[in-house]
Amino acid sequence: MVAAKSALRARLLADRRAVPPQERAAEAAALAGHLEALAGEGDTVCAYVPVGSEPGSPAMLAALARRGVRVLVPVVRTQDDGTPLALWWGRYQPDSLTSARFGLREPPAPWLPPETLAEADVIVVPAVAVDRRGMRLGRGAGFYDRSLAFRRPQISLVAVVRDAELLDTVPAQPHDVPMTHALTPGLGLVPLG
Repeated sequence: MVAAKSALRARLLADRRAVPPQERAAEAAALAGHLEALAGEGDTVCAYVPVGSEPGSPAMLAALARRGVRVLVPVVRTQDDGTPLALWWGRYQPDSLTSARFGLREPPAPWLPPETLAEADVIVVPAVAVDRRGMRLGRGAGFYDRSLAFRRPQISLVAVVRDAELLDTVPAQPHDVPMTHALTPGLGLVPLG
């Protein structure tokens, strides 16, 4: 199972890196428009800052923040031995993000504890792929699998992927937390499960 996940992840990440910049920008603009429809003024959205070839852009978070949405983004921490911990959260402020481990962009302190995820009205999760059952293929470290236990059960879990990354099936393990929706540039919000 782990080998199958690794092989699929490697292939899909290579495909992402091959996407021309103009296509990536058009997809990011489409995702920003779709994401804006998911939350309203006063809502809390826990999201992430796309980096590298990940679908989307920080502009999608800025658009939410301009509409009065409280946008929280993750802060990655590990134990001394490198074991991933549940994500901490910080308020998204476009001009104050700093470079962090794993090539990520994070908000400055003060940070909120992992339990803050229970305040989210929508949780937007990075994914390499997601299948129609809701099974998500992430980067493989397990930060989100550890963190999603803190959410309220009825909250939407939205995996952001390119259209071609919404698959019929991805390898899954018992600890994988199913997503409720996929968000793609061309299809918009797609119910899963």
